[in-house]
Amino acid sequence: MVCTCPHYVHRNAACKHMAAVENATHDGALEAFSSENEDDTEPGDCDCNGLGGFPCWPCVRTGRKELPN
Repeated sequence: MVCTCPHYVHRNAACKHMAAVENATHDGALEAFSSENEDDTEPGDCDCNGLGGFPCWPCVRTGRKELPN
């Protein structure tokens, strides 16, 4: 598998695009974030406190919170 993104071209290493293709479901949909935290509980590595209302990456990654526009 190859990709034309800068990460792959310059590092010759697997990139997020390759990961997305590998995680594609049988119907062609992609799962961009893992669903390991589907019950909406706070991730163990949550660091939202002290960020002034901005969500931490673990909460964004698990789908618990969204980044503001």
